[in-house]
Amino acid sequence: MSQMTRQDRIVKLVKEKGYLSVDELAQIFAVTPQTIRRDINALVDSHQIRRHHGGASYDSSTTNVAYSTRQALQQEAKKRIAAHLVKEIPNNASLFINIGTTTEAVAKALLNHEGLQIITNNLNVATILSAKPDFTVIVAGGTVRSRDGGVMGEATIDFINQFRVDFGIIGISAIDPNDGSLLDFDYQEVRVAQTIIANSRNVFLAADNAKFGRHAVVRLGHLGQVDTLFTDIAPPEETLSLMKGYKVALEICD
Repeated sequence: MSQMTRQDRIVKLVKEKGYLSVDELAQIFAVTPQTIRRDINALVDSHQIRRHHGGASYDSSTTNVAYSTRQALQQEAKKRIAAHLVKEIPNNASLFINIGTTTEAVAKALLNHEGLQIITNNLNVATILSAKPDFTVIVAGGTVRSRDGGVMGEATIDFINQFRVDFGIIGISAIDPNDGSLLDFDYQEVRVAQTIIANSRNVFLAADNAKFGRHAVVRLGHLGQVDTLFTDIAPPEETLSLMKGYKVALEICD
Protein backbone atom coordinates (compact mmCIF):
# COMPACT_ATOMS: atom_id res chain seq x y z
CA MET A 1 0.00 0.00 0.00
CA SER A 2 1.37 3.42 -0.93
CA GLN A 3 1.84 6.12 1.68
CA MET A 4 -0.86 8.28 0.07
CA THR A 5 -3.39 5.45 0.04
CA ARG A 6 -2.61 4.56 3.65
CA GLN A 7 -3.00 8.18 4.76
CA ASP A 8 -6.33 8.49 2.92
CA ARG A 9 -7.55 5.38 4.73
CA ILE A 10 -6.29 6.69 8.07
CA VAL A 11 -8.40 9.84 7.61
CA LYS A 12 -11.44 7.75 6.70
CA LEU A 13 -11.03 5.44 9.70
CA VAL A 14 -10.47 8.29 12.15
CA LYS A 15 -13.59 10.04 10.83
CA GLU A 16 -15.61 6.85 11.35
CA LYS A 17 -14.26 6.04 14.82
CA GLY A 18 -13.67 9.54 16.16
CA TYR A 19 -10.31 8.47 17.64
CA LEU A 20 -7.75 5.73 16.98
CA SER A 21 -4.49 5.07 18.76
CA VAL A 22 -1.12 4.72 17.05
CA ASP A 23 -0.97 1.04 18.03
CA GLU A 24 -4.44 0.35 16.60
CA LEU A 25 -3.52 1.99 13.30
CA ALA A 26 -0.18 0.18 13.14
CA GLN A 27 -1.99 -3.13 13.59
CA ILE A 28 -4.63 -2.30 10.97
CA PHE A 29 -2.03 -1.40 8.33
CA ALA A 30 0.67 -3.88 9.43
CA VAL A 31 3.32 -1.17 9.71
CA THR A 32 5.45 0.15 12.56
CA PRO A 33 4.17 2.75 15.05
CA GLN A 34 6.91 5.07 13.78
CA THR A 35 5.41 4.90 10.29
CA ILE A 36 1.96 5.75 11.66
CA ARG A 37 3.36 8.67 13.65
CA ARG A 38 4.91 10.08 10.46
CA ASP A 39 1.57 9.64 8.68
CA ILE A 40 -0.25 11.40 11.53
CA ASN A 41 2.23 14.27 11.49
CA ALA A 42 1.69 14.73 7.75
CA LEU A 43 -2.09 14.63 8.10
CA VAL A 44 -2.01 17.08 11.00
CA ASP A 45 0.14 19.46 8.95
CA SER A 46 -2.45 19.32 6.17
CA HIS A 47 -5.26 19.92 8.73
CA GLN A 48 -7.08 16.66 8.00
CA ILE A 49 -6.96 15.19 11.53
CA ARG A 50 -5.91 16.27 15.03
CA ARG A 51 -3.06 14.74 17.00
CA HIS A 52 -3.69 13.44 20.50
CA HIS A 53 -1.27 11.83 22.89
CA GLY A 54 -0.95 8.29 21.59
CA GLY A 55 -3.23 8.68 18.58
CA ALA A 56 -5.36 10.90 16.34
CA SER A 57 -8.93 12.20 16.19
CA TYR A 58 -11.13 13.85 13.60
CA ASP A 59 -11.94 17.50 14.24
CA SER A 60 -15.51 18.46 13.33
CA SER A 61 -17.04 21.85 14.19
CA THR A 62 -20.56 20.40 14.32
CA THR A 63 -20.25 17.00 16.01
CA ASN A 64 -18.34 16.08 19.14
CA VAL A 65 -16.52 12.75 19.36
CA ALA A 66 -18.33 9.96 21.22
CA TYR A 67 -18.48 10.11 25.02
CA SER A 68 -16.57 6.83 25.39
CA THR A 69 -13.84 8.20 23.14
CA ARG A 70 -13.64 11.46 25.09
CA GLN A 71 -13.22 9.47 28.29
CA ALA A 72 -10.10 7.87 26.81
CA LEU A 73 -8.57 11.06 25.40
CA GLN A 74 -6.05 13.07 27.45
CA GLN A 75 -6.70 10.97 30.56
CA GLU A 76 -3.47 11.81 32.34
CA ALA A 77 -3.80 15.51 31.54
CA LYS A 78 -7.34 15.55 32.92
CA LYS A 79 -6.21 13.83 36.12
CA ARG A 80 -3.41 16.37 36.62
CA ILE A 81 -5.76 19.27 35.99
CA ALA A 82 -8.32 17.84 38.41
CA ALA A 83 -5.76 17.19 41.16
CA HIS A 84 -4.46 20.75 40.85
CA LEU A 85 -7.86 22.43 40.65
CA VAL A 86 -9.32 20.80 43.76
CA LYS A 87 -6.49 22.26 45.86
CA GLU A 88 -8.19 25.63 45.32
CA ILE A 89 -11.54 24.37 46.68
CA PRO A 90 -11.87 24.65 50.47
CA ASN A 91 -13.87 22.24 52.57
CA ASN A 92 -17.53 23.20 53.13
CA ALA A 93 -17.72 25.12 49.85
CA SER A 94 -20.64 25.21 47.42
CA LEU A 95 -20.05 24.24 43.78
CA PHE A 96 -21.62 23.98 40.38
CA ILE A 97 -20.14 21.25 38.16
CA ASN A 98 -21.24 20.97 34.53
CA ILE A 99 -21.17 18.29 31.82
CA GLY A 100 -17.85 16.86 30.61
CA THR A 101 -15.23 14.20 31.08
CA THR A 102 -12.79 16.70 32.60
CA THR A 103 -15.32 17.80 35.21
CA GLU A 104 -15.93 14.13 35.99
CA ALA A 105 -12.20 13.82 36.72
CA VAL A 106 -12.56 16.84 39.03
CA ALA A 107 -15.45 15.12 40.82
CA LYS A 108 -13.26 12.08 41.54
CA ALA A 109 -10.49 14.32 42.85
CA LEU A 110 -12.93 16.05 45.22
CA LEU A 111 -13.66 12.87 47.18
CA ASN A 112 -11.00 13.72 49.77
CA HIS A 113 -12.79 16.98 50.65
CA GLU A 114 -15.33 17.44 53.42
CA GLY A 115 -18.73 19.05 53.70
CA LEU A 116 -19.18 20.13 50.08
CA GLN A 117 -22.52 21.08 48.57
CA ILE A 118 -22.61 20.35 44.84
CA ILE A 119 -25.24 21.27 42.28
CA THR A 120 -24.75 19.49 38.97
CA ASN A 121 -26.45 18.72 35.67
CA ASN A 122 -24.14 15.73 35.15
CA LEU A 123 -25.50 12.38 36.37
CA ASN A 124 -22.00 10.86 36.28
CA VAL A 125 -20.71 13.60 38.59
CA ALA A 126 -23.68 13.06 40.92
CA THR A 127 -22.97 9.31 41.05
CA ILE A 128 -19.29 9.87 41.86
CA LEU A 129 -19.87 12.46 44.60
CA SER A 130 -22.91 10.83 46.23
CA ALA A 131 -20.51 8.20 47.61
CA LYS A 132 -19.48 10.75 50.30
CA PRO A 133 -22.05 10.85 53.13
CA ASP A 134 -20.91 14.34 54.22
CA PHE A 135 -21.54 15.81 50.75
CA THR A 136 -24.87 17.29 49.72
CA VAL A 137 -25.39 16.50 46.03
CA ILE A 138 -28.24 18.23 44.22
CA VAL A 139 -29.11 17.16 40.68
CA ALA A 140 -30.73 19.73 38.40
CA GLY A 141 -34.05 18.74 36.84
CA GLY A 142 -34.47 18.54 33.08
CA THR A 143 -34.08 16.22 30.14
CA VAL A 144 -31.37 13.54 30.46
CA ARG A 145 -29.10 13.09 27.43
CA SER A 146 -28.66 9.33 27.19
CA ARG A 147 -25.22 9.30 25.60
CA ASP A 148 -23.39 10.98 28.49
CA GLY A 149 -25.76 11.55 31.41
CA GLY A 150 -26.04 15.30 30.86
CA VAL A 151 -29.20 17.07 32.06
CA MET A 152 -30.44 20.04 30.00
CA GLY A 153 -33.40 22.18 29.08
CA GLU A 154 -35.40 25.13 30.39
CA ALA A 155 -36.14 23.31 33.65
CA THR A 156 -32.39 22.89 34.23
CA ILE A 157 -31.76 26.60 33.70
CA ASP A 158 -34.63 27.61 36.00
CA PHE A 159 -33.34 25.25 38.69
CA ILE A 160 -29.74 26.53 38.56
CA ASN A 161 -30.94 30.14 38.72
CA GLN A 162 -32.17 29.46 42.27
CA PHE A 163 -28.57 29.18 43.55
CA ARG A 164 -25.56 31.41 44.07
CA VAL A 165 -22.44 29.31 44.79
CA ASP A 166 -18.79 29.80 45.68
CA PHE A 167 -17.30 28.03 42.64
CA GLY A 168 -18.51 27.13 39.18
CA ILE A 169 -16.38 24.39 37.62
CA ILE A 170 -16.75 24.36 33.85
CA GLY A 171 -15.53 22.02 31.14
CA ILE A 172 -15.42 23.06 27.49
CA SER A 173 -15.02 21.49 24.05
CA ALA A 174 -12.90 24.18 22.42
CA ILE A 175 -11.20 27.53 22.98
CA ASP A 176 -10.59 29.87 20.05
CA PRO A 177 -6.97 30.98 20.54
CA ASN A 178 -7.45 34.19 18.58
CA ASP A 179 -10.47 35.82 20.24
CA GLY A 180 -10.88 33.75 23.43
CA SER A 181 -14.33 32.36 22.59
CA LEU A 182 -15.37 29.34 24.65
CA LEU A 183 -17.04 26.87 22.28
CA ASP A 184 -19.17 23.75 22.49
CA PHE A 185 -21.43 21.62 20.31
CA ASP A 186 -24.88 21.58 21.94
CA TYR A 187 -26.94 24.77 22.21
CA GLN A 188 -28.92 23.54 25.22
CA GLU A 189 -25.77 22.43 27.04
CA VAL A 190 -24.22 25.84 26.40
CA ARG A 191 -27.22 27.67 27.87
CA VAL A 192 -26.91 25.67 31.09
CA ALA A 193 -23.17 26.42 31.30
CA GLN A 194 -23.87 30.14 30.78
CA THR A 195 -26.31 30.03 33.69
CA ILE A 196 -23.70 28.32 35.88
CA ILE A 197 -21.18 31.06 35.08
CA ALA A 198 -23.71 33.79 35.85
CA ASN A 199 -24.46 32.31 39.28
CA SER A 200 -20.90 31.53 40.46
CA ARG A 201 -18.73 33.83 42.57
CA ASN A 202 -15.60 32.23 41.09
CA VAL A 203 -15.45 30.49 37.70
CA PHE A 204 -12.83 27.77 37.18
CA LEU A 205 -12.33 26.51 33.62
CA ALA A 206 -10.71 23.06 33.31
CA ALA A 207 -9.38 22.47 29.79
CA ASP A 208 -6.53 20.30 28.52
CA ASN A 209 -4.25 21.49 25.73
CA ALA A 210 -6.25 19.68 23.00
CA LYS A 211 -9.05 22.25 23.46
CA PHE A 212 -6.93 25.12 22.11
CA GLY A 213 -7.57 25.68 18.43
CA ARG A 214 -10.21 22.98 18.20
CA HIS A 215 -13.41 23.89 16.35
CA ALA A 216 -16.96 23.84 17.71
CA VAL A 217 -20.05 25.58 16.43
CA VAL A 218 -21.77 27.07 19.52
CA ARG A 219 -20.34 30.00 21.47
CA LEU A 220 -20.62 29.45 25.22
CA GLY A 221 -18.92 32.63 26.35
CA HIS A 222 -15.51 34.24 26.58
CA LEU A 223 -12.30 33.68 28.52
CA GLY A 224 -12.89 37.07 30.10
CA GLN A 225 -15.74 35.51 32.11
CA VAL A 226 -13.33 33.03 33.72
CA ASP A 227 -11.42 33.70 36.94
CA THR A 228 -8.87 30.89 36.58
CA LEU A 229 -7.94 28.59 33.69
CA PHE A 230 -6.51 25.20 34.68
CA THR A 231 -4.66 23.44 31.86
CA ASP A 232 -1.72 21.08 31.36
CA ILE A 233 0.42 23.03 28.87
CA ALA A 234 0.86 26.77 28.36
CA PRO A 235 -1.79 28.11 25.94
CA PRO A 236 -0.86 29.76 22.62
CA GLU A 237 0.66 33.24 22.80
CA GLU A 238 -2.53 34.85 21.48
CA THR A 239 -4.53 33.26 24.28
CA LEU A 240 -1.99 34.28 26.93
CA SER A 241 -2.21 37.88 25.73
CA LEU A 242 -6.01 37.81 25.97
CA MET A 243 -5.87 36.32 29.45
CA LYS A 244 -3.48 38.99 30.61
CA GLY A 245 -5.79 41.70 29.29
CA TYR A 246 -8.80 40.22 31.08
CA LYS A 247 -6.80 39.37 34.24
CA VAL A 248 -7.57 35.67 34.00
CA ALA A 249 -5.30 33.62 36.28
CA LEU A 250 -3.45 30.68 34.74
CA GLU A 251 -2.61 27.42 36.50
CA ILE A 252 -0.45 25.05 34.46
CA CYS A 253 -0.92 21.59 35.95
CA ASP A 254 2.28 19.82 34.89
